[in-house]
Amino acid sequence: MSPSNSVSLEEEKEKGFVHDSNVDVVALPEADPDTVIVNRWGYFGPVLERLFASGVEARGVERVPEDQRSNKNQWNNKDSWVQGFIERSEDSSSVNCVLTTIPIGVLAQEYYTLTLPHAIATIMCFGALGALCVAFISTLGPKTGLRTMIITRYSSGYIGGTIYSVLNVLTQLGFSVTAVILGGQTLASINPGTLPLVVGIIIIAICSLVPCFIGYEMVHIYERYAWIVMVLVMLFLWGLGGRAGFDMDIQKPLEATGRSLSGDVLSFGGIIFGSFTGWAPVAADYNCRLPANTSSIKVFFLTFFGLFIPICFVEILGAALMTISDPAYAEVIASGDTGALLSQVVSPWKGGGKFVLVLLAFSVVANNIPNTYSAGISVQALGRPFAMVPRFLWVFLAFVAYTVAGVAGREHFSAILSNFLSILSYWTAFFIVIVAEEHFIFRRKNGPLGGYNLDDYDTPSRLPLGCAGVLAGCFGVAGAVVWYTGPLGMDAGADGYGADLGFELAAAFSAFMFPPLRWLEIRLTGR
Repeated sequence: MSPSNSVSLEEEKEKGFVHDSNVDVVALPEADPDTVIVNRWGYFGPVLERLFASGVEARGVERVPEDQRSNKNQWNNKDSWVQGFIERSEDSSSVNCVLTTIPIGVLAQEYYTLTLPHAIATIMCFGALGALCVAFISTLGPKTGLRTMIITRYSSGYIGGTIYSVLNVLTQLGFSVTAVILGGQTLASINPGTLPLVVGIIIIAICSLVPCFIGYEMVHIYERYAWIVMVLVMLFLWGLGGRAGFDMDIQKPLEATGRSLSGDVLSFGGIIFGSFTGWAPVAADYNCRLPANTSSIKVFFLTFFGLFIPICFVEILGAALMTISDPAYAEVIASGDTGALLSQVVSPWKGGGKFVLVLLAFSVVANNIPNTYSAGISVQALGRPFAMVPRFLWVFLAFVAYTVAGVAGREHFSAILSNFLSILSYWTAFFIVIVAEEHFIFRRKNGPLGGYNLDDYDTPSRLPLGCAGVLAGCFGVAGAVVWYTGPLGMDAGADGYGADLGFELAAAFSAFMFPPLRWLEIRLTGR
């Protein structure tokens, strides 16, 4: 809160503010979003009222006030670490222990010719870094009751928050495109020639739409149970792949050495970092209904391990499948078709293997649900005119967009995945740095702003101008471009290809520039 807007705790209480000393925030109670939306839409109000009564979520980007949060606060119980870990792992395993995570590990050999030991080390190291970033963002949900893209307004202003929202909409649509393509490919590979790839993509997209159209509670219910089947399926794939014969050294003759090897590790590491930090722009979305005094330490560690374990488990599986030495696998491995590779892996089970492929194909639904849900939320975060449109309508439009894009790009899956995850790591890197520096430097309890005035989340005149955040982001973009045009990326690798240092340089440039720019902005504007 700006010093100029400071009021005493007694005055805050008299005016109806809710203050929690554990989170250093002040906010007014908010009206029930169901009633607000129904009244706003006049003639269509009764239709919306029936939808909301049937279970469709009304709340969009509006803050969840403390009196409307979940009453369950089991994570603050000293004996609840195991229970909290199980619950977070259920959601995270359902989202990440899926078909779409496997091809990320496949890229280690398909694009970078890394041996399995080097692929595993890269996945675990860069994955841990990415999981740390997502875990931090997730702690802001209970503290603020806000969605992630709305939280960015406190560091980058209304305009900066809008820019991040645009980037996040593209991110979630990008994840969704890769999910429906891969799911469709797998369905089409079960009985080649019987199901067109386009039809497979549409089937997967429709199945992804229903839970996120309904909303937050349905998303959690689905994710709570979907993981059980998929963990078993992944264990089946590990077993069948091992039976076919993993060869730890099969890539050794092809692997680069020296600076070329470091370039491959850094470039593949950027893809791994992006596969983790892709969840950062939505991490607070799924914690904003937890009580405000929920332990940040527990949220942090439960999120970290809930991401790190399932994603590494499945990405390493993808890398391992590319090392199978059986000659029958040579053609599908060379083709880079993950659906065909998985079809070959389960082929010894004949009809049972086809059933496993069906489960794998539909596993992407669990991954696509949060992408679609948060895409709708991020569209609302673009500004008030967008926020006035009910969330479920934006969800439907997102579904249409990524289905059409999936059909159009269905023949270029590997290229789309590799380029998308690399670019994703660039903007999420500087986004995380800027939000973290705002939180720990300027919004700390005894810092220049002393906390978050949460009643200001939709009032541009009381939010930062955003000049510091936007400029720091631009410097981050300049840092990422160094990979393409500057000497650092080329010097980190060899053979004329260099190394992808995009996310490292984006984070470094933004981290260096944001504090002085933000300090100057506060001195000049007081906010």
